[in-house]
Amino acid sequence: MENSAYIPRLVDSLVQKHLEAFGAVEITGTMWCGKTWTSQQHAKSSIRLDVRANRELAELSPETALSGEHPHLIDEWQEVPTLWDVVRHAVDDAAGQRGLYLLTGSSRPAKKQVHHSGSGRISRLRMWPMTLAETGVSAKSVSLKSLFEGSFATTPTETSLASLADQIVRGGWPDAINVSADAAKLIPNQYVDTLLSAQDNNAPEGERDQRRFLQSLARNLGSSVKIDTLVTDMGYEVEKAVTETGRKRVRDLLLFFTGKFVIDAVSGWDAPIRSPQRLRTKPRYNFADPSLPAALLGVDQNGLMGNTQLFGQLFEQLCLRDLNVYSSVLPAAGPSPLFYYRDADGLEVDAIIELRDGRWGAIETKLSGTKVAQAEESLLRLKKKITANPAARNKEPSFMMVLVGLSDYAYQTKNGIYVVPLTALTA
Repeated sequence: MENSAYIPRLVDSLVQKHLEAFGAVEITGTMWCGKTWTSQQHAKSSIRLDVRANRELAELSPETALSGEHPHLIDEWQEVPTLWDVVRHAVDDAAGQRGLYLLTGSSRPAKKQVHHSGSGRISRLRMWPMTLAETGVSAKSVSLKSLFEGSFATTPTETSLASLADQIVRGGWPDAINVSADAAKLIPNQYVDTLLSAQDNNAPEGERDQRRFLQSLARNLGSSVKIDTLVTDMGYEVEKAVTETGRKRVRDLLLFFTGKFVIDAVSGWDAPIRSPQRLRTKPRYNFADPSLPAALLGVDQNGLMGNTQLFGQLFEQLCLRDLNVYSSVLPAAGPSPLFYYRDADGLEVDAIIELRDGRWGAIETKLSGTKVAQAEESLLRLKKKITANPAARNKEPSFMMVLVGLSDYAYQTKNGIYVVPLTALTA
């Protein structure tokens, strides 16, 4: 089912590996990020359950959705949640055959609708909108893999604030490639409108409150926003007091949009230091793509150029989107290798990548290269905390990096910190 217009994705190699190891592979991610096209590249037959006739047939007889040459793609399987268990049983009955089914989903079905996790039969992969490396914006001269291996070379780069603003506003949507900036910015706006206008029986609140909630998250980017802050923003207080009812409504909205893969809950890094109680490990919520908070806040390229603070916050979201993808395809990556660090002493580091073998790297994001010294100080403080106790034998970081927007070069400081423009980075 290969498509000649398909732009290869970094996750392609993982899909192929998982098909060789498991009976079925589920690919999840926010709608419009390219799950269907990617899955079709690896499938030999398919059925789309967002088509009403197909969905009704699958509801009457789920086994019919499994008919086709293997690997067989079941697109938007969550429309008929009973299919999960049907696929699991089919894999069991196939007596060890691999690569039978691909399932895609833009939301998680209710747990009560799925009776078994599928562990050992169905593997899971997460997709994101496209990175700068995938859209051709990044020169790909510095890779995370090489940094973990201790390999680095100083290289020149080219970028501009205007180009970065354009990448933030247009986002990583496949449909936004090769269209004008004015046309591209319509896509995330339509995404939000489509998402909120969809009739979803699982939505905990109405369309108006859903939009206000996402706008509140967008206004609180770059911080571990507190539930009570969101309650106040939403007007869920009672006589100017935050109640448990209001907190529950906000938590339900967080779960709903996390389940739609619109926002992502990033855990705090459980760093190997002697006082773990001093760490702040509650989830920090980021958007799947920087164009979504830009659309929710009504800002375009010109608006970003006139608001340095917001530009920096959305640049961080751009970096985190790409880091999520790049880190997930590393050879020793776990299911969620990206974290953030924050402790009671006020030390914060934007991103920590930890691999299954214990290797780790720390990353600070800064829009301007003039902020490198500030970021370097935070990274060195973190390294000192981790390695302060020789008896603990904690691993030193494989690398420490400042990921910047503007810089003429990717280079290494005298303290060993890498300074890398986002437009030079890849997996």
